[in-house]
Amino acid sequence: MTVGTRTPAALVLEDGRVFRGSAYGAQGRTLGEAVFCTGMTGYQETLTDPSYHRQIVVQTAPQIGNTGWNDEDDESARIWVSGYVVRDPARTPSNWRSRRTLDEELARQGVVGISGVDTRTLTRHLRERGAMRAGVFSGDALDTEEAMTAQVLASPPMKGADLAGEVTTKQPYVVAPEGERRFRVAALDLGIKSNTPRQMSRRGIELHVLPSTSSLDELLAVEPDGVFLSNGPGDPATQDHAVALTEEVLRREIPLFGICFGNQILGRALGLGTYKMRYGHRGINIPVIDVETGRVAITAQNHGFALEGEPGQRFESPFGAAQVSHYCPNDDTVEGVRCADVPAFSVQYHPEAAAGPHDAAPLFDEFVTLMEKKSR
Repeated sequence: MTVGTRTPAALVLEDGRVFRGSAYGAQGRTLGEAVFCTGMTGYQETLTDPSYHRQIVVQTAPQIGNTGWNDEDDESARIWVSGYVVRDPARTPSNWRSRRTLDEELARQGVVGISGVDTRTLTRHLRERGAMRAGVFSGDALDTEEAMTAQVLASPPMKGADLAGEVTTKQPYVVAPEGERRFRVAALDLGIKSNTPRQMSRRGIELHVLPSTSSLDELLAVEPDGVFLSNGPGDPATQDHAVALTEEVLRREIPLFGICFGNQILGRALGLGTYKMRYGHRGINIPVIDVETGRVAITAQNHGFALEGEPGQRFESPFGAAQVSHYCPNDDTVEGVRCADVPAFSVQYHPEAAAGPHDAAPLFDEFVTLMEKKSR
């Protein structure tokens, strides 16, 4: 975006609400689900998080782009958001690692965005009406409000969307441990973030990252000491293969740890249902309470679906007793499950937290402890 030559743009919601602004990044048309993220930093990690695939992200922080774009903080090999909405883009980035502006990177990767939007009003609208389908239009794609709304209404909803297969690795790969190898873990890549393998590696884990379509035989061929279920996009109700694979892991009592989408996969394998939230949890400032200790952790989250259940609820699963182990005090959303009779647990939030708080980082150590106990 060059000051003085701003190109008109419009954000159009499926309920007919239109927000006008200026083109930011690439020009054209993009469609997706409009969601808001409350993080005040970490926009590069947000944009490259595969869990945001097919979503138009609204940044609630008023100024975005202050630190530009670097070549170190990506959470994957590309930007995954379908569109980007900001209020006040920084004119000049200032950071010693910055290589280019955010605007330039969005344009380079073909991400259609809009700036100059009253994101506070937009966020309040999404909180009241719920996350919804939307489109960003600029340049030659701008049309009448009726025509643009019709395009939005013709786009697919997030409920029922099977997206993990679109973001998973095409081929297995291995992330070596730092120092001596202590454990070997098979990670089912449903949209894994780069900082997760780094966290594993620091703990002496050799991580074998597998495509989401991997069979049980392919997973067992790794001879894993543990199995990891990653974060990812879309509706967990579509993940029959991942759920079935998780069930087989539980039957074999291989230590299992899941985060975010992985929490929902484990929950479904244990017999819990999932549902689409009104507007989800997206940000780096969301509280979670551990039922066992009462301890509160401030967490990074990105999810629009959640497990059914009540805080502290104990239930019988096909694999023995289990419990809703964590919850969000803001709305009592299930934030974790733990099995009593098999070595498995998961959380809805992100212990790798890039960017974000580090309150939950010890969960990786808990996974290590689980594998240690199993190996004795």
